[in-house]
Formats: sequence, C-alpha cells, structure tokens
Amino acid sequence: MMTSKFKIATLSIALAVSAMMLQSCDSLTKTQKGAGIGAAAGGVIGALIGKKAGNTAVGALIGGAVGGTAGAFIGKRMDKQAAEIQTAIPNAEVIREGEGIIVKFDSGILFDFNSAILKEAAKDNIKTLANSLNQYPGTDVRVIGHTDNVGSEAVNMTFSEKRAAAVKAYAVGQGVPSSRLITVGKGFSEPIADNSTDAGRAANRRVEIVIMANDQLKSEAKTQG
Repeated sequence: MMTSKFKIATLSIALAVSAMMLQSCDSLTKTQKGAGIGAAAGGVIGALIGKKAGNTAVGALIGGAVGGTAGAFIGKRMDKQAAEIQTAIPNAEVIREGEGIIVKFDSGILFDFNSAILKEAAKDNIKTLANSLNQYPGTDVRVIGHTDNVGSEAVNMTFSEKRAAAVKAYAVGQGVPSSRLITVGKGFSEPIADNSTDAGRAANRRVEIVIMANDQLKSEAKTQG
C-alpha cells in the first residue's frame, strides 16, 4: 500500500528538531513538501523514508531535488504517477515523498528463492511499471537490489546486482530506453529490518525502483510559474 507517513526514531537532539519540522509539515501535501525541500527538509525526508527504503534510494531522491516552484511542478506530476502505479500494481509499496517516487517490491514477489530469474507473474508487474515509465518519459530510474545477510558479502553483492539487472533488462524489453535505467547492487549493506528474524530477512530481500525528474523535466519545471 502507498506509504504517506513514517515514524522517526532517534536518540539525539535531531529528534526534537525533526519532530518540530514534521509537525509543521503534517498539513502539507506531497507536492507542497516538494516545493519547500532544502537541506533541512531533505534530512527529515531522509529520516522518514529511511525506515522504509535504503540509503541509496533516499540519497538519490534527495540529491535530485530542485525545490521551489520547480519542485512543486515536479511534485504534482509525481503525485499523479505514484497514484496510478499504486492502483495498477497493488502488491508493490509506493513511497511518495518530495520530488520522487520509490516503488518497492519484496524479492519474493519478483523472484523464486535463491534465483535472479524473474517469475512469470512478476513480469506482469514490471511490464505495468514499464508502461508507466513510458507514459511519463521525463524521468531517470534507479533499480536497486538488496539481500539479507545470509551468506558472504561477495555472493550477496553479486546476487543483488543480478536481480537489479534482471528487472532493468525486462523493462528495456518493454520499451523503456536503457539510458534511463541505472542498476545498483547493495547486497546486505542497507537493511531496513532486523536480519536476526525470518520476517526481517524477508523484508531486506527487496528491489527498490527510484523514479526522479531528469534534466529535461527539471528545465521544463523551472520555466513554470
């Protein structure tokens, strides 16, 4: 289901600062948050999304933000695309914050255990996502593979890279230009859950797809308003 709010948990002074900023932003839409994003706001978004997605996905989302009126223009577009993706792919988790979208699949939805070959049913999910990417051409996409911590670091890194590559290859086969897609394998370096439990390891075995404005869309956004 689409994620709109997340809890912040820290044991530092940043807790108080983040809490105040979050409280002041509760009444804002995602688009309005995109308009006001900056270094401080980016930190809050990072803390929020970081409970649901890895640092690489969060960093891409924050690093690609432009802010201001241009950010609001991009955010409105992302609102629409995120809602459409969630409706079309109900078994994906769609995280919509700032000026981008993270679409997260538990690896079990896409792959059999210990496999980097897409399931037949999973191909429908990627095809649907590819259709959305083709409908909204003004974006760059990062496909990030993650694993649990069972096995060696080297094996898990390779495995995460192969899964990300499999998703990209199928999307390209559905007409998404290869130049729009970057794959990243993170192995078990960015867990979002406790690897000491079965449920936690399952959550950590995932693929995150980050959608953000490309340079052309950013330029177009800056001419608005």
